[in-house]
Amino acid sequence: MSRIAPAPDALIGKRFDVAVSKMLGISRAKAAELVETSQVRGFNRDMAKSSILMDGDIVEFDIAEERVEPEPVAEDMAVVYEDDDVVVVDKPVGVAAHASAGWTGPTVLGSLLQRGVHITSMGAAGRQGIVSRLDVGTSGLMLVCKSDLAYKEMRRQFAEHEVVKTYHALVQGNLKEDKATIEAPIGRAKVSDFRFTVTPTGKEAITHWDVLERFGEATLVKINLETGRTHQIRVHFSSIGHPLVGDPMYGANPVMAKELGLERQWLHAMQLEFRHPRTRVWTTVKSHYPADLQHALDSLEAKHATPPVNSLG
Repeated sequence: MSRIAPAPDALIGKRFDVAVSKMLGISRAKAAELVETSQVRGFNRDMAKSSILMDGDIVEFDIAEERVEPEPVAEDMAVVYEDDDVVVVDKPVGVAAHASAGWTGPTVLGSLLQRGVHITSMGAAGRQGIVSRLDVGTSGLMLVCKSDLAYKEMRRQFAEHEVVKTYHALVQGNLKEDKATIEAPIGRAKVSDFRFTVTPTGKEAITHWDVLERFGEATLVKINLETGRTHQIRVHFSSIGHPLVGDPMYGANPVMAKELGLERQWLHAMQLEFRHPRTRVWTTVKSHYPADLQHALDSLEAKHATPPVNSLG
């Protein structure tokens, strides 16, 4: 029986076969086979397996036997901090913040609930307890509220930019300054429904950054966001000619990403600082680099290591 589903937000910009594999929880090869045999197709436009899924696309499924499975649990998602009011997780790449139409991969909210963690009922259905999100392709710290008190107070703190969010990113090229601020409004790009860009008609966006390490062809930076626009870090660094390594959507060199073994943008939510909603104590939670990002750094460091000087005599 045929059914249709809108393109999930988390999969916008992905190849059609990759998106179908995520939507159905099947291998990419199986997804490609379904597309090639027209068992999965674009409802509003013709789509090949290599087509890019865009905002507004509708996917039609006409499969004799679809796999219907419960949402998988993100077993490797560590809980970094937890009390009766909040829980902070270290979100792995490939895990969405919450469920959306067609998404069958793991989510932060679903994984916490399936582990038996109590989450407040406050918030939109399917997004309860969530006051701040990370993209599927971004790893790092994400806070979810367990109590009603926490939801109300943390929502206020995030809205009023009182929470200090620190990211680390690896950007292409050698940044000229050691520290600077990018202040440029961000809005949707006219040429695409799923990309964002710097535009005078966009919303205010402010990004502060400091250089941590230089590798010549790439620079490791620490970033503090004063605002939280969609794709803000990716858009801002792309706008100054230094896209994030592993982010071809915003102009990164795919060759460099391949050399470093990266399959996503080098971006990690490294530290979260907030005033505890109940005790009012200033609380700091820290993360560490996941294996793929650490491997990329190790590769760069090995490449630029100074060879030992041979001594004579």
